[in-house]
Amino acid sequence: MNLSQTILPLIYPKLQWSGDKNIRKVYLTFDDGPIPEITPWVLQVLNKYQVKATFFCIGDNIVKHPDIFQHIIAQGHHVANHTHNHLNGWNNPCSNYLENILRCQHTIEKYTIPHKKLFRPPYGKITRKQINSLLQSQYTIVMWSNLTKDYDKNISSQNCLKNTINQLSDGNIIVFHDSIKAQKNLYYTLPRLLDYLTENKYCFGLL
Repeated sequence: MNLSQTILPLIYPKLQWSGDKNIRKVYLTFDDGPIPEITPWVLQVLNKYQVKATFFCIGDNIVKHPDIFQHIIAQGHHVANHTHNHLNGWNNPCSNYLENILRCQHTIEKYTIPHKKLFRPPYGKITRKQINSLLQSQYTIVMWSNLTKDYDKNISSQNCLKNTINQLSDGNIIVFHDSIKAQKNLYYTLPRLLDYLTENKYCFGLL
């Protein structure tokens, strides 16, 4: 068990750390897109396996690549807020941070009205004041229970897959990144993980 599965949910119980733990279901999520180098490939893989996921998008990337963002929506995936400029909540005043989130939300809502306002803090770094303000504004703050660390260049692709499988439990919210930095590990891990999950009778949920 890792820290995000045990201690942190007790410290921050108002944040969402997992989905339904009573059925054999996982929730795939992708952070940092959309970008043309990676996101279309992710969509192709998900389509091949007939799996839906939740994409926590950077507002500035939506502005730069609206066609890819609309493709995510057209394929039936959920889209959510990851700030407009990938801000670290610990390094930004609450007012600036909230303004950046609102800017991203407005960008998302130019193309679709999400079923609910989902937000994931970049780096998982957010203050209690920021949390309380977002909850008051009816955001659901989504964290994770299975961090693939696909972005970590010090982890081999084989270990990225192995560690992700070893962390698996019912209700896992699994984090991937549709980013250049994660490309090597993502390309290896995602299809193999989907094979494993399918063979082991997991179903896939949307946040």
